[in-house]
Amino acid sequence: MTDDLTRLANRVVWPGFLGSTVPAWLEKELGDGLAGVVYFAQNLQGDTAELSRRIHEVAPSALIGIDEEGGSVTRLETATGSTVPGAAQLGAVDDLEATRATAAEIARRCDAIGADVVLGPVADVNTDARNPVIGTRSFGDSTVLVSRHAAAAVRGIQQVGLAACAKHFPGHGDTHVDSHHDLPRLDAPIYEITSQHLPPFAAVVGAGAMAIMTAHIVVPAWGEAPATLNPQVLGLLRDAGFDGVIITDALDMAAIRETVGLGPGAVAALAAGADLLCVGNPTNPGDAMLADQDERDFHAVRDAIVAALEDGSLPIARVEQAATRVTRMAARVRSRGVAPREEFDPDAVVRRAVTVEGSFVTIPDAETAVIDIRRRSSLAVDSAAAHVVRALSAGGTVIRLDATSISDQEVRTAVAACADAPVLVLADMLGPGSAQRTLADRIGRELPNVTVVDVGVPSPPLDGVAVISVRGAGLLGAQRARRMLIGE
Repeated sequence: MTDDLTRLANRVVWPGFLGSTVPAWLEKELGDGLAGVVYFAQNLQGDTAELSRRIHEVAPSALIGIDEEGGSVTRLETATGSTVPGAAQLGAVDDLEATRATAAEIARRCDAIGADVVLGPVADVNTDARNPVIGTRSFGDSTVLVSRHAAAAVRGIQQVGLAACAKHFPGHGDTHVDSHHDLPRLDAPIYEITSQHLPPFAAVVGAGAMAIMTAHIVVPAWGEAPATLNPQVLGLLRDAGFDGVIITDALDMAAIRETVGLGPGAVAALAAGADLLCVGNPTNPGDAMLADQDERDFHAVRDAIVAALEDGSLPIARVEQAATRVTRMAARVRSRGVAPREEFDPDAVVRRAVTVEGSFVTIPDAETAVIDIRRRSSLAVDSAAAHVVRALSAGGTVIRLDATSISDQEVRTAVAACADAPVLVLADMLGPGSAQRTLADRIGRELPNVTVVDVGVPSPPLDGVAVISVRGAGLLGAQRARRMLIGE
């Protein structure tokens, strides 16, 4: 009986792993019915197509997922920056065909390395300007706009034959806490949530999305359990007619790991109605990561499920239902044919998305000083991506300042170092009252010929300082801003 329950539990677990080859523990579990794996950047350092081939050789029905959104979030192009538009850029252009074509291109690239599930699009409506985890990953702050573009992106991904996984239900856009580090709360009244944040998910259901990912957020109007573990919240998806796979956001995020714990969280998520448990990225603990972190996290989840099945606290029928949905999705994506080709011009989309407030002075096509005041990169978003500052500086001086803890002396030193040349200030959170806005405004008053390049969500204009709004930390946007600055 235990072997049967282990195999059943494996069918609903979706772990990350360390390295760019299949570790022995993973190969064993794949052979024993594991649902598949999720790729992160550390897995893509070698021949990823061969890695995928080996996984599918061991387990033909295994689902390989990848967190590939374009723009500020990429796994395929972590080192160089994404070469497709991001969601905020697509929302600014507001061309549904461009969004569909971009999503299809992302799916083709994922298909080329053997992936089966694209963890996108983001269907969150970014209504809180302080949001540290969504921001430019969202198509915008309009429910109607996000709904249209999320549906178009689902159609683009799935026309290639991969599964789209829209995220993060019931909506992560009105939070100002990163669930990778803490447990956010969405204190808005129910009428606001249902009118502003749920419609994009209804739209992706209508577009045929095969999967939807949960959010680790507490909605007090629906109880104190995080949405991932809340049967009332997940039941809203089934009530809306969704019969696809409900995938949890990564269970190793602090919002779950540091509250209920990996194992109990996994059992609670299944009991609440989730179908596939994303265990997460084993590199998330950083310096505290153990050499076998991937295997440890997997067993914490899988063994807790088996124990709950054995003692009857988790009904076998519930897990069988979840496994059936996962198997059905796997059969659908594994039967896909050759991905269709089509013309795609990402530069044309980004050119339309990058805008300017104010008048900037054209700079020489030479090394350029950049004062980089962006936030540090997080586990979700590479806010401080090096490729952005490399593209803007063209080899020039780069001064990194932390806007939240900077001293007057550090500002004076930076200003003095840049006094004799045009200066770019690189920011990603310039909202009213923000530390970056205060610092950018000061630098603009103290130095002539300053232009701010903003790779975050566009904010109100700065007094007397031109702002180029890129709407994302992808490579193409940075290159476009550079070309504008030198007058091309």
